[in-house]
Amino acid sequence: MEFDKLVHQPTRLQIFAHLYRHGETSFSDLTDALDVTEGNLASHVQRMEEADALRVEKEFVDRKPQTTYELTDAGRALFEDHVETLEALIDGLDE
Repeated sequence: MEFDKLVHQPTRLQIFAHLYRHGETSFSDLTDALDVTEGNLASHVQRMEEADALRVEKEFVDRKPQTTYELTDAGRALFEDHVETLEALIDGLDE
């Protein structure tokens, strides 16, 4: 049983879980919710975007830049597979 390193890394796992549960989320809301620095978050979301797990949308709201993130279908599937792997690991402990 192997974990996908993209999902399993602790900060990215939190990002996956938050976006899976809450859907589209702004950069500032994500940094606040996960209590991570902007630089740390930026590096992780870039890696997720490069892996096609995350959709990034940049727009201006009231003339201020706003970046939002949302899991792609592939990202949702990666997270669901990770959860299934964890559940299989837990189920295997009963045997």
